[in-house]
Amino acid sequence: MNNVELVTTLNASQTRAECAVIALTHVSREYPGHGTTVRALDDATFSIVAGEWVAITGPSGSGKSTLVNMLGCLDRPTAGTLKIDGHDVAAMSPTELDRFRADKIGFIFQQFHLIPYLSALENVMLAQYFHSMTDEAEARQALTRVGLGDRASHLPSELSGGEQQRVCIARALINNPPILLADEPTGNLDAANQKIVADLLQDLHRNGNTIVMVTHDPEMAGLAQRRIALSHGKVFCHPVGGPVVTLKR
Repeated sequence: MNNVELVTTLNASQTRAECAVIALTHVSREYPGHGTTVRALDDATFSIVAGEWVAITGPSGSGKSTLVNMLGCLDRPTAGTLKIDGHDVAAMSPTELDRFRADKIGFIFQQFHLIPYLSALENVMLAQYFHSMTDEAEARQALTRVGLGDRASHLPSELSGGEQQRVCIARALINNPPILLADEPTGNLDAANQKIVADLLQDLHRNGNTIVMVTHDPEMAGLAQRRIALSHGKVFCHPVGGPVVTLKR
């Protein structure tokens, strides 16, 4: 991880313009329907500060998947402006966006998305490959960081669900992205493994990672500093309830 400067503020809004790594301004996303237009995200305006942990909540059909796809640079707004780490996503070509996504965002999926015939180590190194470099020592270090240094040679089928999720987290961390985007990271885990992954995410946050987490689990949502709730495409941002620690890269 790059060196960081610790900045403590009493009000997150004082640093939001300066430190925001994600900023949406009047963002909408529409899709053509059967003779009509579906507005999956409706005029969303909010920002996420560097070093913040934000939970995105809402029922099925509320627009969470649409929002996550845009925050992950997998989709673009129909209207409005989305900036990631100061860059306007809509202004990039598909090739530029692919590279930008690899540099800026680490994905943690509910379904893990590990390659079944690759070892844990090789699955982590695969993320390096798409970043145009591989370093086995760094990949092993990433697995050690999530408590799987002794499982590097194991295939996904030889790992528990919690261990597979930790491989997914190591893979998300390997390129040191400024943003971790976690989509239901404990949704497929039992209670014991949910606690292991929750503890790991808390540790990552304490070490300066910006975490954007989609979750239906109220306990997981309660670990975040702030909650962004969606309903019928509308965004409702809950204010920060106390001192916020942000980190500048």
